[in-house]
Amino acid sequence: MKAWTHFLRGFILKILYPVLMLAGAFLKSKKPEFQAYIVKLNNLLVMRDNANVKKILLLLPHCIQNSKCDVRLTFDVFKCRRCGNCKIKDLIEIAETYNISIAIATGGTIARKVVKEVRPDAIIAVACERDLSSGIVDTYPIPVIGILNERPFGPCIDTIVSLQKIEDALKWFINHQEK
Repeated sequence: MKAWTHFLRGFILKILYPVLMLAGAFLKSKKPEFQAYIVKLNNLLVMRDNANVKKILLLLPHCIQNSKCDVRLTFDVFKCRRCGNCKIKDLIEIAETYNISIAIATGGTIARKVVKEVRPDAIIAVACERDLSSGIVDTYPIPVIGILNERPFGPCIDTIVSLQKIEDALKWFINHQEK
């Protein structure tokens, strides 16, 4: 990673992010916009560089699983029955196709534990604005491409993610290896 990009990303995540979260405490309706802005800035900076990426982690929120499913996938996503009632089946297939790690986390503590255990060179993370922005900050300096989930049924239940955005992020990491 180039020194200037690394510095700028660190400044945004360690200085600008806390300032925006403080402002968000007073402007509550703007806080999700501030968090989405941090994710967007982070993604732009990560994608300005090449990376030495051998091990990629696809990190997903538990709310992407169908809420009516009785199989809990938090500690083993491969327990999925692949019924197709949610996107987990497709996400596992993407992980298998590209030979990357995949995990589901119920929150920040589990997500940090997964990152510590997997030790990825890069992360593709899916979550809401709050969890995604704080997760990117927590995992710095690991390059993270953040993808906001869609919440057609409200927060934290039966959320969805664009499979195309996941594949685009994967292809970016694969095609932008340090030479």
